[in-house]
Amino acid sequence: MQKRTLGKDLQVATIGFGCMGLSYGYGPPIEKQRAIAVIRTAVERGVTLFDTAEAYGPLTNEELVGEALVPHREQVVIATKFGFDIAADGQRRGGLNSRPEHIKRVAEASLKRMKTDVIDLFYQHRVDPNVPIEDVAGAVKDLIQAGKVKHFGLSEAGANTIRRAHAVQSVTAVQSEYSIWTRDPEPEVLPACEELGIGFVPWSPLGQGFLTGKIDASTKFESTDFRAVFPRFTEEARSANLAVVDLLKQIAQRKIATPAQIALAWLLAQKPWIVPIPGTTKIHRLEENIGSASAELTPEDLDEINTAASKIPIQGARLPESILRMSYR
Repeated sequence: MQKRTLGKDLQVATIGFGCMGLSYGYGPPIEKQRAIAVIRTAVERGVTLFDTAEAYGPLTNEELVGEALVPHREQVVIATKFGFDIAADGQRRGGLNSRPEHIKRVAEASLKRMKTDVIDLFYQHRVDPNVPIEDVAGAVKDLIQAGKVKHFGLSEAGANTIRRAHAVQSVTAVQSEYSIWTRDPEPEVLPACEELGIGFVPWSPLGQGFLTGKIDASTKFESTDFRAVFPRFTEEARSANLAVVDLLKQIAQRKIATPAQIALAWLLAQKPWIVPIPGTTKIHRLEENIGSASAELTPEDLDEINTAASKIPIQGARLPESILRMSYR
């Protein structure tokens, strides 16, 4: 797989891997050895960026990712996140916590869970309105100077916050939800990243699976699957939003590709410093996602997709209101 550069010098393969769904968020976790096999197969196929967080589980996803990647540690980039108020035993205390002393405790605990001596990319998971972003950036700067972290990232942050953080400690990557049906970063965040030389890592680049074409109005979600309560995944919203999947299918048929590959190829075509992190629990889906790096979309294809997509009103908010309030601060 070809490489892309996040920030000044963090080089990673064009397609990354979002590890959350292996143990959290999309129903019950899959069996541990199967999850390890998926991660190690991703490494064998050329994936180098693996994304986790202390909040996924909580804690268990970091442990899984660490164990899976121990044999390949020198070949890969591991990104994890701090910022939620989670106790050392994994109990969620509710709310956010990006106080500098807490950030440093989380870093030490994450290093142990992931069986590594350095975190390649350490994101603030959500902006904490109670802690100045300068203090957050300063805490990560201390960790970088101590050799415990290599790069600083922000997740779901607004453009002004990105600028303020970057003035204290260079931000290597910003991670936010971005896909053909979620265009929120385009007006302000992507221009700020371009201006400052910051990479962008879209999470849910396949719309929590919707853009693959494998979900329709009749799909049932388990109670442990967060899509069961997401506004965009009500039966009515899914029925209306199938129009965007139909568009992807139309292009995919012409390109001898799949809707997922077109959705990812569209993202890759937006900027050369964008690295999506689709997740999956299945090896054949992993290979399908990696194949998107070879899918060619011409300027004419992109114009056609954008023109058609602009006429499709997406039904439902991308996240529940309580979570949405934490974004773009």
